[in-house]
Amino acid sequence: MFGTYQQSSIRIEIEASAETISRSLTEPERLRKWLYPQQIDISDTSKNKNPRPVNDSRTAGGWSADGTTSARLSIGQTFDSTLGFVKVSHRVEQLSAAGIRFLLSGSIDGFHEWQWGDGWVQSRLEGISILPLNLGQTLSLVRLKQYLQQ
Repeated sequence: MFGTYQQSSIRIEIEASAETISRSLTEPERLRKWLYPQQIDISDTSKNKNPRPVNDSRTAGGWSADGTTSARLSIGQTFDSTLGFVKVSHRVEQLSAAGIRFLLSGSIDGFHEWQWGDGWVQSRLEGISILPLNLGQTLSLVRLKQYLQQ
């Protein structure tokens, strides 16, 4: 990968409950709404080779008792985000009731970690890219805050 190693951590206050923030960061349909104009292409979760059951502490919903997918992301699930010529692949590496961590590849090689609680969200981004990661991270947080204030 070409580019420079970059790292950034930003924490902001948001007038929203931890559950509302969690749903915005772990439910694909909500991700699509607040990340717009980025295009989000979620892979078919039925291809996930290691589905985690609902009672697994590493999921935030994950899989139902009958093995079908819920409306939330699960560990190992992948999706792509595209904005113009910039495409980033995401793989859910960790997932809990208060955080999610994506491994990134493509235009950014690294990881993006989100943590949240009542009234706050924190984004930590590290990777190699020719893109200004701090700018993209800041814009994402602004979009999330606007979405949650609607």
